[in-house]
Amino acid sequence: MSGGRQVGLFWGAAALSALILSPLASGAAAGLPPCFFHRVTGFPCLTCGGTRAALALLSGDLAGALSLAGRGLREPERLPGWARPAALLGLAANWLWLIVDGR
Repeated sequence: MSGGRQVGLFWGAAALSALILSPLASGAAAGLPPCFFHRVTGFPCLTCGGTRAALALLSGDLAGALSLAGRGLREPERLPGWARPAALLGLAANWLWLIVDGR
């Protein structure tokens, strides 16, 4: 089986699954527990919004899904002054390690 055919079958199965699961999305959203990390720290975790975005997409709400997706990747407004340079330094160190390691 060719690669293009496999990709087509994958997306066809994904679309069919979404169509079958879409009636369950609204009920599943109501039963989701709150994010423990967000509740404890006040900061969104890296997956905050991801599950709700997937459920909104299953419900056919593309605008809602796009507004929720990546919510945890936004920078919180209450960061201390040292946090941004520390995060950038960590990111640069990770990139340097990957280059040196040959990845």
